[in-house]
Amino acid sequence: MTMPGNSAPAALHAPIDARDRPPSSVYGPVAWMRANLFNGWLSSGVTILFGYLIIRAAIGFVDWGFLNAIWTVPALPNGNPDPATCRAVRGTGACWAAVGDKWRFITFGRYPYDQQWRPGICIALFLSLYVMSAMRQFWRKELAFIWLGILTLIGVLMWGGVLGLRYVPQDEWGGLPITLILATFGLAFAFPLAVFVALGRRSTQMPAVKLICVLYVELIRGVPLVALLFMASVMLPLFLPSGMNIDKLLRAQIAIILFVGAYVAEVIRGGLQALPKGQAEAADALGLSYWQKTMRITLPQALRLVIPPLVNTFIGFFKDTSLVLIIGIFDLLTSGKTAMSDPTWQGSSTEIYIVMAIVYFGFCFAMSTYSRSVERKLDSAHNR
Repeated sequence: MTMPGNSAPAALHAPIDARDRPPSSVYGPVAWMRANLFNGWLSSGVTILFGYLIIRAAIGFVDWGFLNAIWTVPALPNGNPDPATCRAVRGTGACWAAVGDKWRFITFGRYPYDQQWRPGICIALFLSLYVMSAMRQFWRKELAFIWLGILTLIGVLMWGGVLGLRYVPQDEWGGLPITLILATFGLAFAFPLAVFVALGRRSTQMPAVKLICVLYVELIRGVPLVALLFMASVMLPLFLPSGMNIDKLLRAQIAIILFVGAYVAEVIRGGLQALPKGQAEAADALGLSYWQKTMRITLPQALRLVIPPLVNTFIGFFKDTSLVLIIGIFDLLTSGKTAMSDPTWQGSSTEIYIVMAIVYFGFCFAMSTYSRSVERKLDSAHNR
């Protein structure tokens, strides 16, 4: 019986009895562990073995990295840090004091010490640009102008020479800003290049363009990035007119753009080939032009299909920016390795490598997490 003014039965508002819930052996964490970790004697043995190894490794790392670690060291009479404290615990505890002493050099490289606030602002601008670009409410035409404005501001801050800022040549740049510059400009220019190369390679009406795209992709994919960097650094100046010189960082950036563009083009071409022919035929039946059909019908669907391999290529490319050390550019990894050469902190390379690994992992994990969220949103919209 229902009360006056209440259209729903009282039983619908009653709390769920514990007896009505599914048993823990069927639903819940216990059921998941039984189905995935302990569903047989072999699975149980492997789970116990790996669990033991993980716990032992975690305990050892906590003991080395935190309990017995050295975070600060006293200063010598000349003002330099005293490494004797770290040497006393070498092998049993970490020396994070080395990271604390060298973090500015690792982050900013040889950039003038009193001007390092400028690359620090540039790092913050890069991060804000990434976050803004990841938010769908900013996916408008104005985002291109925001990118142009922020990248121009970053160039002004890094170079200087205007607005009362001291001029800093590119030979003195280094650290994390170099890694972000190479990765950001590399992706920003390589992606549109890859789209046009993928479309050109699938062209049936322009055989000359198709041949050029095929040769470009096969040539770039047939040589390692190290070879391209050497060619850009050593051989490219030989083909330039007398008196013309392109900065070393710009030459490395061009080599990276060409390298990434070839790999991304093949990923996009795979997505275009995976689309049913009916999509293009339906666009032709509607009377759409080639570029309308491509930009509104086929290309968006192809990019949705290849999000995982695209992000995998981007992650690999972000890590490959560390290869510029072979031509003398001080990226994050090169700055860290140079910091290890300080005799004061010899033996503390593990700690510095751990910090740099955390930085690389943070950026790569952020890209991976964001790509999974985009996949879920697009799949839900597609399956609705």
